[in-house]
Amino acid sequence: MTKEYSLDVPKPRHFTFAVRDLADVTVEQRERALKATHYNEFAFPSGLLTVDMLSDSGTTAMTNTQWASLFYGDEAYGRNTGYYVLLDTFRDIFERKGEKNWKKIVDLVRTDCRDVEKMMDEVYLCEYEGGLFNAGASQMERPNSFIIQQGRAAESVLMEIVRNILNERHPGKVFTIPSNGHFDTTEGNIKQMGSIPRNLYNKEILYEIPEGGKYEKNPFKGNMDIEKLEKLIEKLGPENVPLVFTTITNNTVCGQPVSLGNIKEINRVAHKYNIPLIFDAARWAENAYFIKMNEEGYSDKSIAEITSEMFSYCDGFCMSAKKDGHANMGGMLAFRDKGLFWKNFSDFNEDGSLKMDVGVRIKVKQISSYGNDSYGGMSGRDIMALSVGLYESCNFNYMDERVKQCEYLAQGFYKSGVKGVVLPAGGHAVYINMDEFFDGKRSHESFAGQGFSLELIRRYGIRVAELGDFSMEYDLKTPEQQAELANVVRFAVDRSRLTKEHLDYVIAAVKQLYEDRESIPNMRIVWGKNLPMRHFHAFLEPYPNNK
Repeated sequence: MTKEYSLDVPKPRHFTFAVRDLADVTVEQRERALKATHYNEFAFPSGLLTVDMLSDSGTTAMTNTQWASLFYGDEAYGRNTGYYVLLDTFRDIFERKGEKNWKKIVDLVRTDCRDVEKMMDEVYLCEYEGGLFNAGASQMERPNSFIIQQGRAAESVLMEIVRNILNERHPGKVFTIPSNGHFDTTEGNIKQMGSIPRNLYNKEILYEIPEGGKYEKNPFKGNMDIEKLEKLIEKLGPENVPLVFTTITNNTVCGQPVSLGNIKEINRVAHKYNIPLIFDAARWAENAYFIKMNEEGYSDKSIAEITSEMFSYCDGFCMSAKKDGHANMGGMLAFRDKGLFWKNFSDFNEDGSLKMDVGVRIKVKQISSYGNDSYGGMSGRDIMALSVGLYESCNFNYMDERVKQCEYLAQGFYKSGVKGVVLPAGGHAVYINMDEFFDGKRSHESFAGQGFSLELIRRYGIRVAELGDFSMEYDLKTPEQQAELANVVRFAVDRSRLTKEHLDYVIAAVKQLYEDRESIPNMRIVWGKNLPMRHFHAFLEPYPNNK
């Protein structure tokens, strides 16, 4: 019998073979850059940073398999090979219920298959219909999946088409779109379509601190509050709620996961009132991992099997494919063939025949704004890298390492005595509640969370994302919406790029800044207060005397 040898340290899962050195930058140099860029963290030059945790969107390191796949990219303007590969990759993971049912046509391309009949039968001329990704004639007749270069563009296309259809049917009417937590770009796109975003989650549970800093099982703090959802729909009337959104994982609500039980309930309520359920699916793989690890009945399921079940409950989704380490660029918009979204937003003649397919309207917008439907603004190289990355995100060991790296950072903050750390960590980031960090002494209009973010840059060269009162526009919201806002700062941990050394540096810096938090300046907006998604381009300055 072979003896088992175990260690009390994690087993390495990969190694680094490319290194980028960092410049030595002084506090004075960073101060100069902050002033020159109007204290906007998005405008601060990345080359002056030590650790960049602004986002994990497209910033992750790609694997050697992804880099190799770039060479198989086909840059043809019409129906490049990667188009077929990418859509079938989505079918494999989102619909085919696990690896044993995968066709994985990406391997035919990567092995440079020259069997023309095989490629025609298994890649180029396949017909699919009835799911989220039509193919062949049905994709031309009823287009329902759209390659778009990133998530916010997918959201913009969806919201513009929905707005146009609603305005044609109900000119001047204002609609409300609820979610467990709209992300900043989603909320911005909803506002620009003239609708009202609402975030329905349990803030009391979100900020609960477990005894000793750890739960036995993840409590799924990203769940939609089902009672709030149903009450809102009944109060407003179902006819005034055109869509219900669900973000998996719930990025705005501290990267927290959503249980499958909750997804089923959201589906039940939405469909009870004939409202389509749309996923913001940027971090579907993380969410599937949390379900596997924490929800009863799923421990023996693979990430791909859980993903297929999750997506069986949605009527459509928007997706930034730059998250979860899929790739550096990519996005997708899709809805179920002849499903509830299609029925509600297509136009029909009095005899029931189809007058205008909503997918055709979306396709026209896609082509006119982003590119032909078979590449949608992406290069063929990026499409192939994305296809490989989607499969890699189903790897349990990768996802386990990613989540545990976030938990290490969160526990480092917690053990250092920093108040406001949201526990457990999300799957891609760690969040700190700024209200608790500042002991409740800073007003919402002081934008102290932005001051915290900028001080991290100035003192230590660490950039994070303020996702609270400034970015989510507390001062421009109604009292109901203000109560739904989580005033947090996010430390994004991107795939395979940051080491334990980076995280320990961040922990030490935040501990020191916390101990000197009284000196962190409040901030005020000096230009761009009312601009859509203002945090990307507004000008700020420190408020004199912290008033």
